[in-house]
Amino acid sequence: MKIDTLKGVGPKKTVMYEKMGIRTTEDLLNYFPDSYVDYRNPKALDQLMDGEKALTCGEAVLLTPDRKRGPKSTLRILFKDGSDKMEVVFFNSPYLQKTVKIGKKYYLYGRVGTFNGRRNMVNPIIMDENVVKKEILPVYRTVKGISQSEMRKNVKTLLSQLKTEEYLPEEIVKRNGLCPPDFVFENIHFPKNREHFKAAMYRKIYEELFIMQLGMEMMKNPQRDGIVMEASANGYTDLLPFELTDAQKKVLRDIEEDMESGISMNRLVQGDVGSGKTAVAAAAMYKAVKSGYQAVLMAPTEILAKQHFESLAPVFKKAGVSVRLLTGGMKAAERRETLSEIREGSCQIVIGTHALIVDDVIYNNLGLVITDEQHRFGVNQRIKLGEKGESPHILVMTATPIPRTLAVILYGELSMSVIDALPAGRQEIVTKEIKEEQRAEMYLSLKKEFAKGRQAYVVTPLIEESESLENVSSTETLYGELKKLYGDSVSMAIVHGAMKQSEKDSVMENFSKGKIDLLIATSVIEVGIDVPNSTVMVIENAERFGLAQLHQLRGRVGRGKHQSYCYLINKGTGDVAKKRMKIMCSSSDGFYISEKDLELRGPGEIFGVRQHGLPDECIVDAVKHVDILEAAQRDAREFAGKTGKIVNYKVVKMFDGNFSIGL
Repeated sequence: MKIDTLKGVGPKKTVMYEKMGIRTTEDLLNYFPDSYVDYRNPKALDQLMDGEKALTCGEAVLLTPDRKRGPKSTLRILFKDGSDKMEVVFFNSPYLQKTVKIGKKYYLYGRVGTFNGRRNMVNPIIMDENVVKKEILPVYRTVKGISQSEMRKNVKTLLSQLKTEEYLPEEIVKRNGLCPPDFVFENIHFPKNREHFKAAMYRKIYEELFIMQLGMEMMKNPQRDGIVMEASANGYTDLLPFELTDAQKKVLRDIEEDMESGISMNRLVQGDVGSGKTAVAAAAMYKAVKSGYQAVLMAPTEILAKQHFESLAPVFKKAGVSVRLLTGGMKAAERRETLSEIREGSCQIVIGTHALIVDDVIYNNLGLVITDEQHRFGVNQRIKLGEKGESPHILVMTATPIPRTLAVILYGELSMSVIDALPAGRQEIVTKEIKEEQRAEMYLSLKKEFAKGRQAYVVTPLIEESESLENVSSTETLYGELKKLYGDSVSMAIVHGAMKQSEKDSVMENFSKGKIDLLIATSVIEVGIDVPNSTVMVIENAERFGLAQLHQLRGRVGRGKHQSYCYLINKGTGDVAKKRMKIMCSSSDGFYISEKDLELRGPGEIFGVRQHGLPDECIVDAVKHVDILEAAQRDAREFAGKTGKIVNYKVVKMFDGNFSIGL
């Protein structure tokens, strides 16, 4: 019903409600309180904390009005209880001078402050002790003209009329211990106690997530019959000069089970920088080849594809497996020969870039598709590569640690595995925050690393100096400064996003071969190549990067046997900048860091989650409710799987990506 059907809501009130986004009675029911006042347990005056919103009760002992009359008047009232006294200031409330009586007790709810060293409140809610019920009351965000008492009265009227039948599947309600729908609205708006409130909130949070996941299930492609690959991957892992970690072995088991299941694999493998994802992917490719199929590995850059090829080809050669490299920069004759081998099937594994999905690349019997650093590819590119075969198994890998919550939201159609341990012997990178006054000394100290034959990166936020951004470093300016400092003793180069891809690849290749000592770059090196000899990462204006990005950049060093260092030059003074530096200097766990990044910046800012179904105005907290999210995803998949398609429910996409459900 429209909001003006409520008694007492006329045209003026309707406009005010519309400013709050409330146009119907359903909107009002779903307009949940911003906070609550517990009139059962007021705090004593001496227990009030500066800055908190609190309820207290005291006797009015002194009224001090100022001499002004009318709407700009000020009234000061002194209250006391058995523990202390407190002054309360009311602005623009001259009527209180007549209604507040000396010697009577009143409830006061507001924000506690201090003035001249004494505790006070300004413009709190004030109520006569005798008319207040001992209950928990909601406090709503309202606009001028809509009072708390009006909101409460209208919501109570609606709740008295509300009759909602259970609309979630019975087995889901029982499995998750969900309270009835009527109970939810009653105890979110007017909770009887903490336990009732928690039960109602749990149901509402679960419901929002279940509906969102149900919507995602509708958007997914149904599971397809896949290729059964029964050959063992042991023939490859036995040839490696090291043993896989327990984490790698677990993820490889997940992959092998998928490849043997008869259903097309769709799996995301997350692993921190240097955790050994490539070895696991190579074992999966070996399994595919030994089962009679071709496998491809697509990397985002030509230089990374070459590095994969150079590191994997020798082991595959020992295993008797044919591997070829396919990139856009190949010579025509070499490309024709490679395409012929791929088409005929004599090439069993192909490693390359976007060149793998060009129309004239025809595979003989493609059974496994792997994309590395998958967030660098569009969904369409991944799908196009998969369409090169008949229902091939799909494996996507990323070294960008994604919080568990966001992984479920963003990649809900994929099964997930995590390599959560680094290979033995890998040294932790020493990370230090560098203040502006320490900067010059830090750059001088790099000479020691160069003298040992080591290499270093310096990352800046900008390519060129900006007039609108003061005190922000750029690659061009820094190159000039460091050239003066080091002279010809240090070989230097620049790489940034405005350069042609061929130029970037040339610089990175020279750095990889040790021809460049110091590489000054923008964040384009976030996903780069493996240079074990690089031991120092300097990040200028570290306050301008997110935590997850700082961690990715730090991961460019520490890939060899030498002790490595990351220096974060922090020019930020805010609390968030300080927290970021503290987190980076105290942890090297990418998944912990990504969770903290989510807490500090919010989901929408990091990965654009709002585009994937999480509305702005829902009660779900993407960090706190991850366990409920995973339970809701499991139930939605099971429910959709039982029905084959969702026939009992109609899921309607509404504003801001929200989902509404109805029979």
